[in-house]
Order: sequence, then C-alpha cells, then structure tokens
Amino acid sequence: MLGCVIHGQGDLRVAELPVPEPGPGQALVAVRYGGVCGSDLHYWRHGGVGDFRLREPMVLGHEVVGTVVEYGAGASGPAPGAAVAVHPATPCGLCPECSDGRRNICRDTRYLGSAARFPHVQGGFAAHVVVPCEQVRALPEGLELRRAALAEPLSVALHAVRRAGDVAGRHVLVTGAGPIGCLVVAAAKAAGAVRVTVTDLLPEALEYARIAGAGTLVRAGDPDDPGWPSEVDVAIEASGVAAGLDACLRRVRRGGVVVQLGMLPAGHSAFAGNLVVSREIELRGAFRFDAEFDEALALLAVEPAFDGLVSAVVPVADAEFAFALAADRSRSCKVLLDFAVAP
Repeated sequence: MLGCVIHGQGDLRVAELPVPEPGPGQALVAVRYGGVCGSDLHYWRHGGVGDFRLREPMVLGHEVVGTVVEYGAGASGPAPGAAVAVHPATPCGLCPECSDGRRNICRDTRYLGSAARFPHVQGGFAAHVVVPCEQVRALPEGLELRRAALAEPLSVALHAVRRAGDVAGRHVLVTGAGPIGCLVVAAAKAAGAVRVTVTDLLPEALEYARIAGAGTLVRAGDPDDPGWPSEVDVAIEASGVAAGLDACLRRVRRGGVVVQLGMLPAGHSAFAGNLVVSREIELRGAFRFDAEFDEALALLAVEPAFDGLVSAVVPVADAEFAFALAADRSRSCKVLLDFAVAP
C-alpha cells in the first residue's frame, strides 16, 4: 500500500508500506481521505512542529476518514464496510490530567502522526491504518466522507471556542484565516457569537473565512483597515505568529479572554505581557480536543457550507504537490489526499 513518510526537513516520500493487521482490540480502516494539516506542513518544511522534532522517519497524517475493513480479537464497532472517522488520540487514562477530565493534555498520550514522543507515533496517511477500536466513529446519517475529513480540525476549533467560555452574544476576533482559523469562525458562530471578525494578511484566505461565516474581514498588515474593531469580548489566536497574539491582546476588552490556539515557533515568543496585567486579560491555551470530535461530526452532518472549505482533493501519489498547494494559502484552504486509487 502507499503511504506518505517524512524523513526530515523537505524530505517527503510516497512509499510502499506493508498492510498492517489488526491486533487485539484494534480496527483496520481503509483510508479514503486524509486532510493535510498545518502540523504536517511544519514537519515537511521545518522538520518539526513547535518543540516536537523529527528523530526518525514517520508516516504523517491525523485527519483521516474511510471504511472499516476488519477487527482484531475482542474488538468491535461499526460493521465492516461502514463509513467512519478516526479520532487520532489515545490518552493513557491514568495520569492526573486524564483523571481530571482533561484527556486532551494527557502527558502520555499517543497521537497519530506525532513526533511528540519517541519512538514517534506513525500516522494515518496510508491506504490502511490500524487504530484502537474505541477511536473509530461511525458517520452520522447523511455525512459523506469528503466533508467528514474536516472532523479533526473542526474538533480543534470547537475546543478552542470552549476554552474561551460562553461566547453567545459576544464579539469574537480570530487572527489567522487558515483552515483552523476558518473553522474557529464556524465554531464560534455555532456557539452563538453575534459577530466574528477575522484578520489575515491574504485576501484569498479571508474569502474562505467569509464562507465559514465571518462578518468582518480585516487585512492584518493594514493598520488603517476600517474593519479593525476598537474592542472585542474574546480573541482567538489561530495564526501561530507572535504578531497575531499581540493583536489579540491589544484588541480584547479589559477583563476579556484571549485563547492561544496557533502553535508558536519553538523557543521564546515576545508578547505584550504588561497588558495581561494592567487589563486583567485572561490568556488561555487550547491544545487538541477530546469529546469535541463527536460534536464536530454532528455539526458537519447538518451544515453543507463546510464543503466550501475543501479547496482541493489530490491523489496520494501526488502528495508533494498536495503539500505545496496546502502551504500556499493564496490558492487553498483545506487540501485532502485521496487514497482511493492506492493499492
């Protein structure tokens, strides 16, 4: 079978891999689509994401959907042939964070396609993948696989909005109109935000934010853009650059909430820390998700507008082209790899 393996910075290879067999408690899933995530791009372009660095070849991918093939001993779930999405996280269930109901920050979790631990956890960008059966979710009625491929990044967005608290009736600022930022827009609107303002350097990216439901679009590099709000109730930083965090801190109201969702570069990042003090701003982190995965599938099933965020579907044999396209935000939003023709 074909799979996408990252060997180091700039070294992405489509390789023949052995078809895995499900062990006890596991499910074998035939992957149809895999969404190229910002973290996948970081591994490809920089050899790591944040503080997680590649130390060995790794199959990329954690946004995968497909159909059940078979189960290993003692495992059960949706019937073979059923369309499913794969929850990419396997928390340990034993650490203090898991015991406290915060499984998304489990200190010993396994996450598909992640170099956070060594040996790395191999990912889902392959024609077949084996996962614990508990991570397999049947798709809701009417949800097709192409749209369901957005479930993982939408879960990230839903968790970030949840970290912000109650946004119903509030004005929310989102910095960064990449795929995650656009999905944060949709998540905020679904949670009752009355107004969502989005900033980005690229007008093409902002148009995708409009599709997601943003009411006001702002060119981040233009301080004179009339769309800049004087004050917002909540700000969610989804660009992963320090300038985005600075904008959030300067635009949120006194006593407001800023959620840092974008993964900042490794090492130290300067930010306007005195504003956190003098305005009593609450600065919160948001990392991955947990139960939001099921909420994401339910939301995708009833909202066809999400289809507009899938900008391209590329055969896995052309994975390097797909990654280059996904990295060019002037030409794309969410790019999917298609494993349908992969042996």
